[in-house]
Amino acid sequence: MLRSIDTLIGHVLQAHDGEIGRCKDFLFDDEHWGIRYMVADTGKWLPGRMVLVSPISLGHPDWDEKRLPVALTKEQIENAPDIAVDAPVSGQYEAEYFTYMGYLPYWGGSNPWGPYMTPTQLRADAEEAGEGVATSIEHRKDPRLRSVREVTGYHIHAKDGDVGHVEDFIVDDDNWIIRYMVVDTRNWLPGRKVIVAPEWVRGFDWAERTATVDLTKAQIEDGPEYTPDAPPSRSYEEHLYDYYERPTYWP
Repeated sequence: MLRSIDTLIGHVLQAHDGEIGRCKDFLFDDEHWGIRYMVADTGKWLPGRMVLVSPISLGHPDWDEKRLPVALTKEQIENAPDIAVDAPVSGQYEAEYFTYMGYLPYWGGSNPWGPYMTPTQLRADAEEAGEGVATSIEHRKDPRLRSVREVTGYHIHAKDGDVGHVEDFIVDDDNWIIRYMVVDTRNWLPGRKVIVAPEWVRGFDWAERTATVDLTKAQIEDGPEYTPDAPPSRSYEEHLYDYYERPTYWP
């Protein structure tokens, strides 16, 4: 199901043997737009560390109770490879982390999760193979991971001018792929919000904190408006892609 990432921030993180904190942030890659890690705020439990949890170990959020299940123990999380707060996630760290967790790597394949479309398939394969499945994962080039909280607020440029700024992201909680950026056009079209698919983003200028989309201001102005009261329905998505004359991400 499609959900607002902003509504996930603050969810209680429930490990096998107790709470480990709250959801603080998400890190995504700018190639597949996949959520690669959830960043936990562990309070005073593990101060000075950035605690990362892969979607491979995340269950489906309980939206009513505002809880996010984590298929790990507190000891597993505490003994995971250490990374300092605000330190970049390197390819070497990922290899060490995945080896420690016994995960199969998500990189190296053509799909968002290696050979699969969802992280749960990677977890199922690792569990079936048993211990030692990932005893030595090859280092890869450093990933291009971006913080959702950091990118929120970036200015959005259309082909012919500014249209607003990033307010939120819409994620699919089955495969943890970002499906849309929510754009607030308040300085141009007061009170109006629109959503933009990653496939329509030409690129980011990380230094200037901007993103450029392959759309015109007129297209956006006349396009389907987004109302954040409820997740986008499939009928809304069909209308959106039909209006912009773009291929859908679903079959």
